[in-house]
Amino acid sequence: MARAITEEEKQYAQELYTRAKVAQKQIEHLDQEAIDRAIQAVGWATANEVTFTRLARMGVEESGLGDWEGRPNKRFKIKGVLRDALRQKSVGIVEEIPEKGLVKYAKPIGVVVALVPTTNPALTPPGMGIYALKAKNAVVFSPHPRAKQTTIETVNVMRQALKRIGLPEDLYVCAEKPSIPMAQELMAICDLTIATGGPAMAKSAHCSGKPAYAAGQGNSTMVIDETANLAEAANFCMLSKMSDFGSGCSADGNLIVDDTVYDEFLGNLKKEGGYLVSDEQKVMLEKVLWQDGHRTIDTIACPAKVIAEKAGFSIPDETKFLIVKEDKIGKEYPFSTEKLGTLLSIFKYSVFDQALEMVSAVYATQGKGHSCGIYSFNDDHIHRLALQTPVSRMMVRQPQSKANAGSFTNGMPMTSSMGCGVWAGNISNENISLKHYLNYTWVSRPIPEDKPSDEELFGEFYNTETW
Repeated sequence: MARAITEEEKQYAQELYTRAKVAQKQIEHLDQEAIDRAIQAVGWATANEVTFTRLARMGVEESGLGDWEGRPNKRFKIKGVLRDALRQKSVGIVEEIPEKGLVKYAKPIGVVVALVPTTNPALTPPGMGIYALKAKNAVVFSPHPRAKQTTIETVNVMRQALKRIGLPEDLYVCAEKPSIPMAQELMAICDLTIATGGPAMAKSAHCSGKPAYAAGQGNSTMVIDETANLAEAANFCMLSKMSDFGSGCSADGNLIVDDTVYDEFLGNLKKEGGYLVSDEQKVMLEKVLWQDGHRTIDTIACPAKVIAEKAGFSIPDETKFLIVKEDKIGKEYPFSTEKLGTLLSIFKYSVFDQALEMVSAVYATQGKGHSCGIYSFNDDHIHRLALQTPVSRMMVRQPQSKANAGSFTNGMPMTSSMGCGVWAGNISNENISLKHYLNYTWVSRPIPEDKPSDEELFGEFYNTETW
């Protein structure tokens, strides 16, 4: 149970909110052109290769989580957020529906508190900050203590960008003494919470008494059927798994493979750097990866070789990720749950109905509401998986962790925060993007009467005996 907040922390939280609110009021008059120029400045300040590489690597060094070499590649996400934001209106009239007599006006929300996860202290602030500023909001960033300095430095870069173009720096402020009570207080006094992090953080956001968008837990599961391009599927699984050493909840965790292509696909995974562990090594892995039912912190988002060494066995230097054969699903079988690291579980099915049952069992165990995917050219299989699986997003023939939060080769909105719907206790199952940072006023004018007849409305039941 979290300790009670101190009076000093309460005052500090109020100070942060007040500073942000004052700054937010100072930009209410800005037109669309000025706002778009501002988000371009913030985007360039954070997404230029030199700065983002420095901040991304600083985050890895500070937290001890993630891929020092690969994390700088995440800067594409800031560019994608900026692309999406620039293509939308956020000032004044943003939509008109003449046939319904409706006109939609966008309005700011006010002050947003953004909870920043350990794994993305260089990406989450500009990602959220661009959308928030596009909506004329201010943001109070609440860092995870394990990545505090990187978050502070990233926000300072954003503040400097605002200063250079003559806007108030306090549109972005950061809690430099973060704690759980401090985050809870900020959520209680700010106008909206955007929470990216684990289940505890999401639950806290929803209990704050203020509106909140929060993410659910992941356990991404991919189906590989007999029509898949196996070499491409294996390559994409590797790319998804190895993105920042599997630190994201979108990273592939479970592969459910048709038995007619299972051996060939497994061979392709090995070509991509996978190492198939033995039954004995699997037992050793389970002991080091899970303790008391929880993932061990020191094995999250680290190289496969480090995990193997902790488990007590050695693997070739060129190994990228570990592969575990599994045939059981449930909470008592941890290899069917979320991995958050360089580890994949692989399952086998014989008919597609069985694959659907296995996917349902996985999400009944963990990850309901988040994401799944399929490597297939069979539209019926794609359709049936989409109909049955309780997830908010499903990627078809795409590397999951590089696609479900938006990419330049699909139409998903770019984001660093993904809602998982009522399945996961979230209010939204969309990628959290610009529209979620805005209030709207709907103006309604009279239209010709649109009133169907009773015969149209009640169909075959019209004029029958009253029930």
